[in-house]
Amino acid sequence: MKVTIDRMQCVACGSCWDTCPTLFVQNEKDSFSEIVEEFRENGDLGTSVALPGTIDCARDAADLCPSQIIALVE
Repeated sequence: MKVTIDRMQCVACGSCWDTCPTLFVQNEKDSFSEIVEEFRENGDLGTSVALPGTIDCARDAADLCPSQIIALVE
């Protein structure tokens, strides 16, 4: 599974990084959510590489996002 974030639509509520801190973090400069560096695809703040099966909190984060900006690609 891969994850994408539409960062420009992020409202910086914190639900994703609170729910899944293994994958999401708040950007210090613009306050929006981003993929943690370890899992970024080619350095893209909003796109992950294929994630290991041990990161199952991504689905919960996507479900809890009030802006619905987190997409999961199976």
